[in-house]
Amino acid sequence: MTDAYAGRKGGARSDLWGPALANLGLGVPAMVPFYLAWWLLTEYMPMDCALARPTNCNYDTLENEFFFTVALMVTGPLTLTQVIVIDVALPLWHRRRLAAWLGAAALIPVPFVVCLALASLV
Repeated sequence: MTDAYAGRKGGARSDLWGPALANLGLGVPAMVPFYLAWWLLTEYMPMDCALARPTNCNYDTLENEFFFTVALMVTGPLTLTQVIVIDVALPLWHRRRLAAWLGAAALIPVPFVVCLALASLV
């Protein structure tokens, strides 16, 4: 049994740069469904419009709810498909370490979290 990584310079550490950069790159378009989900959880869900006299009901938010929900239903599966192809299918196809790619998938939300943190500073 031969090791495909044995002849490479730098060893296993240098093999982590590819998965890390690929997943950070996936995080940029993934900011769209992350933001849509964030908006639905922070703006739409806390509203209380079911009472006879609603006190915490924003009707502009109610009007935008359909667009945000449909956009999340479209962009969410597209992003999930990208993640499955890049983090599972391609490493299996090229016989690379699947654990490195799946571990680096934790970096996908990093661009969204950074933008959220920067937006909270403003």
